[in-house]
Amino acid sequence: MLEREYQGQNCSIARALEIVGERWTLLIIRDAFLGLRRFDQFQQSLGIARNVLTDRLNWLVGQGILERVRYSERPIRHEYQLTPKGRDLLLPLTAFRQWGDKHLSQKPPTLMRRKSNSQPVVAALVLEGSGVLRAEQVELVPGPGATPAQELWWHDGSNDARPSRSHSGRLAHGDQDAISR
Repeated sequence: MLEREYQGQNCSIARALEIVGERWTLLIIRDAFLGLRRFDQFQQSLGIARNVLTDRLNWLVGQGILERVRYSERPIRHEYQLTPKGRDLLLPLTAFRQWGDKHLSQKPPTLMRRKSNSQPVVAALVLEGSGVLRAEQVELVPGPGATPAQELWWHDGSNDARPSRSHSGRLAHGDQDAISR
């Protein structure tokens, strides 16, 4: 992807859009939050061309949003897991979902709730330093507009944003810091 210059602007929004502002990129990140990890899962969910998906996955790995983790030796195969930097995108994605639910959908396809008590969770402006929920404390559940196609992630139990674990069960590199935030 070609980076653009924003002459005379010192804008974090413009810089963030250079990384995640392309449509497929945000949808891949959304699907990673929904528990998808493998190339074929992303392709099936999005209906995206293989070459475009390959390009976007490589871009997200290069930007430190996803990491490639080997899950098979023969043949060599990788899955894609959100990094701490990638998991920090939960808030803006939640805000986009919330805006779309309010203005574009009569029946939201997903709802976010707190795991411990199933209370609804929304993106909101809060005082810095006040208590906020961490990604591993929330989950997405079927909403009134859910479709059977979304069963893929609801039934496998991977529909939360908890840190990825390596095959040994230990937290992936750098994830301990994300939990202690």
